[in-house]
Amino acid sequence: MDITLVKYIEDDFDSFKRMVSDEETMRFITGIVWTEDDARLQFDAMLRMNTQHEKLGFFKVVNQKNEFIGNCSLESYKYDAAILEIGYVLKREFWRMGYGTAILQQLVYKANNSYPNMDVIAIIDPENEASRKLLCKNGFESYFRGMEDGKFSEKFILKNLHAD
Repeated sequence: MDITLVKYIEDDFDSFKRMVSDEETMRFITGIVWTEDDARLQFDAMLRMNTQHEKLGFFKVVNQKNEFIGNCSLESYKYDAAILEIGYVLKREFWRMGYGTAILQQLVYKANNSYPNMDVIAIIDPENEASRKLLCKNGFESYFRGMEDGKFSEKFILKNLHAD
């Protein structure tokens, strides 16, 4: 599956806003659609992070036709800077086409190339069976299921084989 991850720029806001305004797309992400103000706040924070880190950040995902198909991230885990966290969202019309696997594989590759001794985690809604299957299929293992930050979540980890 031919996809490209490109750091967001200001011109990408409308595509991002349309994605996070879709109820079905956001069902397992936040449980609610984002208002334009919510989307703007998040997008501006993503742009700031993108300027602060060369290899970490938030990326738009485009397919071989250069269509915006989703969003993904590679960042330091907020509770442990020695761990990387990945995230991904696909626009609904691109579900079940293999793009999730392609995004996950590119994020893991990017993590391993840039930070070869760090474990990678992903945090999902436990009801998101598609994400659970995707993570397990790609070597991630569930290690936490419960309440965190006021949300029921499940965490998966991919242990780095290069770590000492």
